[in-house]
Amino acid sequence: MSNTNRVYRLAKRPEGTPDHDTFELSEEEIPEPGPGEVLIKTLYLSVDPYMRDRMRDSESYADPWDVGDALKGAVVGEVVESNGARFDEGDVVTGELEWAEYATAPGPVLTEVNPELAPISTALGVLGMPGLTAYFGTREVAQPAAGDTFVVTGAAGAVGSVAGQLAKLQGARVVGFAGSDEKVSFLEDDLGFDVGINYKTTDDYRAALDEAAPDGVDAYFDNVGGPITDAVFTRLNTDARVAVCGQISLYNSEEIPMGPRKLTQVIQSRATVEGLLVSDFEPRFEEATKQLGQWVASGDISYRETVTEGIENAPDAFLGLFEGENIGKQLVQVAER
Repeated sequence: MSNTNRVYRLAKRPEGTPDHDTFELSEEEIPEPGPGEVLIKTLYLSVDPYMRDRMRDSESYADPWDVGDALKGAVVGEVVESNGARFDEGDVVTGELEWAEYATAPGPVLTEVNPELAPISTALGVLGMPGLTAYFGTREVAQPAAGDTFVVTGAAGAVGSVAGQLAKLQGARVVGFAGSDEKVSFLEDDLGFDVGINYKTTDDYRAALDEAAPDGVDAYFDNVGGPITDAVFTRLNTDARVAVCGQISLYNSEEIPMGPRKLTQVIQSRATVEGLLVSDFEPRFEEATKQLGQWVASGDISYRETVTEGIENAPDAFLGLFEGENIGKQLVQVAER
C-alpha cells in the first residue's frame, strides 16, 4: 500500500466550461477506517455530466460541493481493511466515494460487486447508475411499446445506449442522436438502432426526424435538451411520453435560455413530460440489476466502456464528456485489483 493518498478537490467554481484549474490534486495521508467502516482502494471511478451541477453554488437535485471539498462520484474499489463492517478484506464494493486512491466509508452505504456476474467495471455503467437510469426511464417513464418510434439523445453515452437497446427489446423503432459518424456506426452496427443521426453534421433536425421517424415520435428519452429537443417536440404523436433525464447542452451555460419554448406542441399532442431521477426507484435496484445482468449475459444488451488510465487524468476524462470524446461509459482506472 502506498504511503500517501492522492485526492481531487474543487479548486474553484468554474464559470462556463470547467478547465484544469477547476481541479486540485492533493497528497494526503491515507485515512483510517472508523468503527463500522472499511478502507477502500479505488479501482475505477466514474465521471458523469451531472457532476457539473455540483460545482455550482446553487440548488440542484445533488448537493453542491464547496470550494476545497473532495470531489465525489461512483467508485468500484477493493476493501483493504475492515473495522467491524460487514465486508472482508478483498471484497469488491461500489458506492459514492471521494475521487481518491483510498477512501473510507461505513458499510451500509456500500454494495458488494459480484466479479463473476460481469467485469467489475460494469457496476459503474450498464449494471450501475447509468444502466438503472436507462432501465427505469425507458420502462417506467417513456414506456415504448411494439411499433412505437422511440428517440433518444446522447444515444452513444452510458445511459442513452442502454435506453435505446431496451426500447428495441420492446419492439420499438429506435432513432438515436449522437455526435460523430463513429458513434452513429456504433449505434446502428453494434447496438441495432434503426437510425443514427449525427447532430454535428445535421443542419435541420426537423428534416432529419421527418426522414428517420416518418410516423412521428411516440416516446422520447431526453439526455441533452436544447435545439434537438425543440425539434423532437414538434414531432410528438398524440399521447407521447417524454422522459427528461438530462440537459447536458445547458450544463456549462451561465445563463439558461428562456423556455420551455415548445409547450404548445405538448398541448397539441397531449404528451406526458416527466422528469427522471433514478434514486426514486431505489427499492427496485436489485430487481433491475438482476434483469440487466441477464440481458448482458445473453447478449441482448451490449455495452462499451471508454477507460482513462490514472487518477491524475480524471479531469481529462471529465472534461472530455462535454466534447463528446467517450463512447459508452467513461471510466477512470485508478488501480488494478
